[in-house]
Amino acid sequence: MTHNIESMDNVGRFWNESVGYIIYPETFKDGNGDGVGDLLGIISELDYLRDLGVNLLWICPIFSSPMDDNGYDVSDYMTINPMYGTNEDFKKLLDEAHKRGIRIIIDFVLNHTSDEHPWFKKALEDPNSEERSYYFFRKGRREGDKILPPNNWKGFFSTSVWKQIGDSDDFYFHIFSEKMPDVDWSNPKLRQRYFDTARHYLELGVDGFRLDAVAHLAKDTSFENSSLPCDENGLCYDTDRFSNRPELFDYLHEFKREVFSKYPCFTIGEVGGGISAEKSLLFSDRETGCIDEVFNFDTAWCNGAYGSIDKKDDEIKTDVLGLKRSLKHWYDTCHARADMPLYWCNHDHPRVLSQYGSTQYRAESAKALFTTLLFMYGTPFIYQGDEIGMSNVNYTRPEDFFRDVGNKNEVASLRARGYNDEQITHYLNRVSRVNARTPMQWTRGHEAGFTEGENKTNKINDNYLEGVNVLDEMNNPWSILNFYQYAIWKRRSPEINNLIQNSRFQFLDMNHPDVVAYMHEGSENLVVIASFRPYQTYFSFYWAVRDVLLHNYADVILQDHVFTLRPFECFLLKV
Repeated sequence: MTHNIESMDNVGRFWNESVGYIIYPETFKDGNGDGVGDLLGIISELDYLRDLGVNLLWICPIFSSPMDDNGYDVSDYMTINPMYGTNEDFKKLLDEAHKRGIRIIIDFVLNHTSDEHPWFKKALEDPNSEERSYYFFRKGRREGDKILPPNNWKGFFSTSVWKQIGDSDDFYFHIFSEKMPDVDWSNPKLRQRYFDTARHYLELGVDGFRLDAVAHLAKDTSFENSSLPCDENGLCYDTDRFSNRPELFDYLHEFKREVFSKYPCFTIGEVGGGISAEKSLLFSDRETGCIDEVFNFDTAWCNGAYGSIDKKDDEIKTDVLGLKRSLKHWYDTCHARADMPLYWCNHDHPRVLSQYGSTQYRAESAKALFTTLLFMYGTPFIYQGDEIGMSNVNYTRPEDFFRDVGNKNEVASLRARGYNDEQITHYLNRVSRVNARTPMQWTRGHEAGFTEGENKTNKINDNYLEGVNVLDEMNNPWSILNFYQYAIWKRRSPEINNLIQNSRFQFLDMNHPDVVAYMHEGSENLVVIASFRPYQTYFSFYWAVRDVLLHNYADVILQDHVFTLRPFECFLLKV
């Protein structure tokens, strides 16, 4: 697989000419044989990534960490996690990627640190220290002989947001794992510590940051009880108390003013599913915003899978109408004022092929989903393994998911509610983010070519033995991988990229329940048609087809202005 990549001389808003690729380093490629993915592994596959056509890598956390939450619990921002390599390895990765015309953005965790970070250790040791003010400490509530948390808030990992410190009256605040205490961004000294860290990596040559959990930096510091309905433990899941609060934008504008604006860097924030398209412009408006783009989750769960433990498999069906409404609303609201990312999933979601596609029609659905995403307005991001059609796991017991602390807590909660292990396992096979965190499948060889040693990460999906691996797909001219490469080459051509970014865009037949179709109208007209169903459907089409640029079947069935679409059939057309 080879084609040319343009030089990196054109800085500008380079993400508008990029196709991104998301790397979860622990499971991408092991370069030293210890059973864990690392930076040497990424370096060894840079030619593969270049030839695939991607020119922007988002690498999930690589800082030092005790790995309570897969690296999102940072214990030292200035040091690469030894399990991934050294600071010198990271410099080499930057150099080698840049030689190949590939830019690097890294995951920057701003909302919290590890409880093993020196700041937090000092905060616990010395209540009068400066570091104590970097975090939220509050006294508990006494009820008789019991000491209760300061309030009734529930965090993202199904527990109270408060952790008691030993037997004392003191608690600290955490919206994720109890080993990840939230930092207090209202403290200007704390903000400067993060600004200094960002400068360090930008000076080193990093091209930008994916700002993790950035929506949560500001908190309701009254810490009053929520009045929302509570769970069986008396806890209330009230994300408005710690999501997208007004003070957040003050912090980020300061970050932009002092750091981001002084470098040719790309900043993309994770703002979750609780923000509207309209409010997202507070982040990413080109003129008045504080970062360049935002990830939201509005198109990640459009099949009813989230919280679906009581649903049967046949109740999990892509809501094509809802998906189109969401995509259209975000486009209509943002395109004139903001740049946008495009993605189906990342390391925190199930595999898109299992969400919206089909393992029965693996190749057809993988190609249809990618075509739908790739040619919309915005910066497309591929998650590692999507290009070979990787799918969800088929684990046999809840403990197989326990490397994920969130899943471990959820299993305990579900068991307490009376669900048996078979129900829980079936549910997690459907929704767990572990589905995205199984090792990349390179060959049919030992451990799917991921490592020469013994795999020490999540269990590998054994479909690598059935051809779902890079080498087999490289050797198949009609494979998902080769389709991806050709499609990316089309997307990155200046003519088509300019048409996508700057032309009039419209969805076709918004009321069709099975098909996503849209058109770019400019010097030429570009149309995408994609069925999202594992059965035959029909689509009326009244334009003259000038050229079929991409298609995932061998022939075209078009008669009397109606396409007969086979399962997950897709087209990229010039009309």
